[in-house]
Amino acid sequence: MESQTGGVKPMPIAGRLVRERERLLGMTDEERAWRAQWLKDQHLAPDEPVYNPEYYKQRYNPIRRFYRAPLDKLENALLPKYGPDVAYFCRHLISKTFFGVLFVYSAVYYFKYNQGNWTTKSGWRLSKSRPVVLPDFPGYPNYPTKSDRQYASHGFENSPI
Repeated sequence: MESQTGGVKPMPIAGRLVRERERLLGMTDEERAWRAQWLKDQHLAPDEPVYNPEYYKQRYNPIRRFYRAPLDKLENALLPKYGPDVAYFCRHLISKTFFGVLFVYSAVYYFKYNQGNWTTKSGWRLSKSRPVVLPDFPGYPNYPTKSDRQYASHGFENSPI
């Protein structure tokens, strides 16, 4: 199993002073200076986060960059006008809707053209149970029956052969 820290033992950078109770116990001048520097380092520069195109190239392979390109262009067009949150939301809404529609169309195609009938061993087979017939139903005790040839025929009796 590969280590998430690259083999280096993880350690918190905030130290014991991350808890208020520890700070109230007392700090040395060196700890105060370190804490002040640490708090100052938590503030981001006005241009953060910085976009690095080389990071994008390293993160996504060429095939993935190719199919991400149309929605990247849309997101970049929406970014200055609506901000990063709305642009990200629109990008993912469009992509998830596309894949949802693709899934529904694929399912409809599969169920339409891969029916389980007598010509194939695969596909979905739909079978109906016999209707419930109770004494107070009209036509009792007559109910539709199948002939012996119709059981497990899977539509063979309707074939043009």
